[in-house]
Amino acid sequence: MEFAALFALTLLIGMLIILVAVAVGKQKGEISEQLEQNEEDSVAERNAVKAPTAKKQKQQQRPRKEKAQQHTFSHPLLASSLKSHSGNVTSLDFSSNGKYLATCADDRTVRIWSTKEFLDRDHKCLRANLELDHATLVRFSPDSRAFITWLANGDTIRIFKMTKKDDGSFTFKAAPEDFPKKHKANVINIGIAETGKYIMSASTDTNILIWDLKGEVLASIITNQMTNSYAAISPCGRFVASCGFTPDVKVWEVCFGKGGDFKEVSRAFDLKGHSAGVHSFAFSNDSRRMATVSKDGTWRLWDTDVEYKKQQDPYLLKSVPCQSSEGSRVALSPDARVVAISNGCSVAMYSTSTGQLEEEFHGVHSEEITELRFDINSRYLVCSGDRAVRVFHNAPGYRAAIQDMQAMLKNAQNEGMKQRLQQQIQEAQSTLDTMLTAPKD
Repeated sequence: MEFAALFALTLLIGMLIILVAVAVGKQKGEISEQLEQNEEDSVAERNAVKAPTAKKQKQQQRPRKEKAQQHTFSHPLLASSLKSHSGNVTSLDFSSNGKYLATCADDRTVRIWSTKEFLDRDHKCLRANLELDHATLVRFSPDSRAFITWLANGDTIRIFKMTKKDDGSFTFKAAPEDFPKKHKANVINIGIAETGKYIMSASTDTNILIWDLKGEVLASIITNQMTNSYAAISPCGRFVASCGFTPDVKVWEVCFGKGGDFKEVSRAFDLKGHSAGVHSFAFSNDSRRMATVSKDGTWRLWDTDVEYKKQQDPYLLKSVPCQSSEGSRVALSPDARVVAISNGCSVAMYSTSTGQLEEEFHGVHSEEITELRFDINSRYLVCSGDRAVRVFHNAPGYRAAIQDMQAMLKNAQNEGMKQRLQQQIQEAQSTLDTMLTAPKD
């Protein structure tokens, strides 16, 4: 009995030991599986963290996009490029004394350049700031001591006075008040008469306003051209002209009394002959010649030195085929020897005596040309379209002047006259040779 009881106890203890061993082994297996699962999860988490980090690093390593480079242009007749503006140049104008060029841009500045520095390597300028606005148009006053601007957001005229300092620079001070808002459509041009008696502003809705210098409206002109594409004051200050959808240019005389009081605006004459709308026009310095460019694919030169009060019409002097487009501008040199036409981003120069194409400049700007003008001495042609202002030598003008003087020399009877003409021809030829061989930047 004792043996049987001992055997049973031993068997029971053995079974308990086996059960414990089995339980411990099973638990170890579960723990091992859990550890393996945790390790796998940990690896997955590390990989998940590394993936976006690597992606982020890859993104950071991507090369930065380069800033758009300023449009480059070169030509043997390019005298200089004025590049201080940080925005697109919208307008420009020469002072009547020929010393300064004013430019305005959408960078909220007007800049004044010295024309005598056009051929220098570095081009300094003076800056006038327009607070909370920018100018789309700028025009000098007749005395070159002030300029007017058209404000893009304000839709009005603002006058700036220029005060010369001891060091030769200027300070700029805006008038206390801007002109009242009167136009209901986009303004395409402004100007001050050379007489200093009035200011003109013109909008696309066929409306032209004549102002006094204090901002009072003297007269309103309705052009009846459906839309105005351009308008300007003649250099003599007597006339205001406009062109647009209709195939003619209309010219009015702004009349003042002997005491300087405003009287009226009366119709003077029309330039008729184009077969389609006129893009733009320009006057010679003495207002005796006008040039026009039309949608009909021609530019024309007119003799406007007529007795219009006796119903005498202007004479057509030249009609020449040309390339033009919406927004094309025409410039007539002050001496009326050269016509320049803009077409998109390009410019063509023609002789007014022969009608021949003298020079072509392609891709002058990266955007459409906004303004095209000769300086008062017919030495340069300037244009704007992007952030730069291009200044060209007026080589066609010098060639035309030499030809005219050579013709005069053949007919000269006086020995003194012959010597003067010969000297002037030599000087003009020397200047022409210099501009053609001058080193470019």
